[in-house]
Parts: sequence; structure tokens; C-alpha cells
Amino acid sequence: MRSWKNNRSYGWIIGTLAGIAFLVIGIAQDQLTAVWQKAVMICLECIGIG
Repeated sequence: MRSWKNNRSYGWIIGTLAGIAFLVIGIAQDQLTAVWQKAVMICLECIGIG
């Protein structure tokens, strides 16, 4: 039985690189402002200000 300490899984590196790639693609397509506006509206609705 292999111990989890001996398991050298590097899947997290692939996930991190994919996340960074999707962030760059979204910024390149000018989606940053749309996502930011939606996040602000959700926060304001949850707090009850807006």
C-alpha cells in the first residue's frame, strides 16, 4: 500500500496553469469589467445597500 506522502502528484500544477490561462483569456477579451460589475452588484445586494 502506497502512502500518500510518497505520491508525487503534479495535477495541481496543471489546474493552476489552466486557471491562469483562463484569466488571461478573459482579460484579453475585456471581460474583466463585466465580471467586476456583476461581483459588485451581488455584494451590494447581499449587504442590502443596493
